[in-house]
Amino acid sequence: MSRIGKQPITIPTGVTLQVSGTNEVSVKGPKGELKQNIDRDIILEISEGKVEVKRPTDQIRHRAMHGLYRSIIANMIVGVTDGFTKKLELVGVGFKAANTGNILDLALGYSHNIIFEIPKELSITTLTEKGANPIITLAGSDKQLLGQVAAKIRGLRKPEPYKGKGVKYVGEYIRRKAGKAAGK
Repeated sequence: MSRIGKQPITIPTGVTLQVSGTNEVSVKGPKGELKQNIDRDIILEISEGKVEVKRPTDQIRHRAMHGLYRSIIANMIVGVTDGFTKKLELVGVGFKAANTGNILDLALGYSHNIIFEIPKELSITTLTEKGANPIITLAGSDKQLLGQVAAKIRGLRKPEPYKGKGVKYVGEYIRRKAGKAAGK
């Protein structure tokens, strides 16, 4: 039995969870509404502020989806109550970040600035302090969308292993390499 899948999910006050006939789970809370289609074989039992995810058999496919859908639903509930944030740091001389609304303008050492449009479901703030690396903060209720957008921004200039320059997550460890050995 899946250790993650068998744990019940508590529904906090102010959050409503509904399952439609087509196995679409919708979660409404103070920070918005999220919808997710789940597999038709997975069974959701809602009772007294708790949700339990059940699987019909021990087939490999059912076992694989049991813990997955439990985690997805738990993340949806956390997203509509607290929300998620990711912070990215720009490491490099002359690297800059600015935003106007949901348009992100990045100077990452290329011959041109990169204009990146953030989906309307997410909010973005940029912080540039003197003597510190610029920080981009993404926030939203959809964990999957937030992670995907953060990964795309990071992919514009991945951190390189020699100097550590590039876009990295705050707190991310970059494995460093030694440069070329000096001549004779």
